[in-house]
Amino acid sequence: MSVVTNLTPAPAAAGKGTRAIDAAAIAAALRRMARDAQAPWLHAEVARRMAERLPVVRLQPATVLDWWGHAGASAELLRGAYPKARRIVVEPSDALRQRSRDAAQRPWWSARRWSAAAVEVCAGEPEAGAAQLLWANMMLHAVGDPPALMARWQRALAADGFLMFSCFGPDTVRELHALYRRLGWPPPGASFVDMHDLGDMLIEAGFADPVMDQERLTLTWDSPQALLAELRPLGGNASPQRFAGLRTPRWRARLHDALASLGAGDGRPGLSFEIVYGHAFKAAPRVRAGEPTTVSVQDMRSMLRATRERRR
Repeated sequence: MSVVTNLTPAPAAAGKGTRAIDAAAIAAALRRMARDAQAPWLHAEVARRMAERLPVVRLQPATVLDWWGHAGASAELLRGAYPKARRIVVEPSDALRQRSRDAAQRPWWSARRWSAAAVEVCAGEPEAGAAQLLWANMMLHAVGDPPALMARWQRALAADGFLMFSCFGPDTVRELHALYRRLGWPPPGASFVDMHDLGDMLIEAGFADPVMDQERLTLTWDSPQALLAELRPLGGNASPQRFAGLRTPRWRARLHDALASLGAGDGRPGLSFEIVYGHAFKAAPRVRAGEPTTVSVQDMRSMLRATRERRR
């Protein structure tokens, strides 16, 4: 597999994004992810790229919330950036929580067991104001209600805390969507939210100074079979309009032939992935102004005279 990248910064713009996903398909994808030997390669690569942006965070967090930590593949990066910080992992299922607990365990003879900062796996909702940094790598696109999740993030962060996240954008596997439309098939995946709409959602959730940008990766594979093998761990098809039943071997062979046409004529299929990055602050709460007080000029003069008399 080879990778070509193109980074495109963009300002936030108005608008709202909506999406529909099949919750059962997402649950099945999470079960597969809990069984897999490791998180998807692409998640780890995006985590590495997102970690390059950590220098914009001037504060040194005492506590880091790692949202969907196993899928985010960011444990070593966060440990390297903040070796003294307590790390709290939030997972969406019991199986993934157990997976993260197992990953946090070190044998008694390991130096890291005694020297590394504490790692905890959150069994429920994180405590309000628990962390100074919330890190969510490659998981927001698997959520049906992004604004509700952002409200949870805002609550979990301390005042002036920092949010960093990444997710798929609308141009992800656009070639595959075009191919399915051309063949008259239902969508190969759920739609993703535009980064401008995500920026608006951050503001509505109470975050300040959101910054959004996008990166387009072009991945190529040696064969259609290799392409499909790598797409499956990324989440599969969560579109509610996807094929209702199993496909036949003849259909699969037709898909392989169609995928081979996505390349540059050499039989190596390629797909584009839009990676959206976002970061924002949790603004400190504003002090509410008191009720306005109206004082007449005559009363003000009387108060001034009374003050002078007390000072004599």
